[in-house]
Amino acid sequence: MTSFAARLDELKTPIWIALAILGFIYWWPLGLAIMAYALWSRKMGCCGMNFGRWRDDMNREARDWWRQPRTSGNQAFDEYRTETLRRLEAEQREFREFLSRLRMAKDKAEFDQFMAEGRTRSEPQPQA
Repeated sequence: MTSFAARLDELKTPIWIALAILGFIYWWPLGLAIMAYALWSRKMGCCGMNFGRWRDDMNREARDWWRQPRTSGNQAFDEYRTETLRRLEAEQREFREFLSRLRMAKDKAEFDQFMAEGRTRSEPQPQA
């Protein structure tokens, strides 16, 4: 006959989540205790305690994304990809500069129109 503690160790994560929710519904300290035990014993697999292979894959992806792109093993393709990314970044920078100039021109036109309207309002109308 297995002990009660051994049976608790066999419970899967969804069951622990359900027990914690039911504990919170029934009496919040009970839910808190169940959640604390599940996290402490690494049953939940969250809070950076037990991600296993998935966490390793995510860390590797982040390293590759932030530092250098992975090589494909084909040097010609890697050079093409690097040159294409460089070209796209240059085009993006040029487009942002174009948008900036366009906004500046629009703002200047609106300001000139505002100033022209202000001059016509401030000039006295000749009375006949």
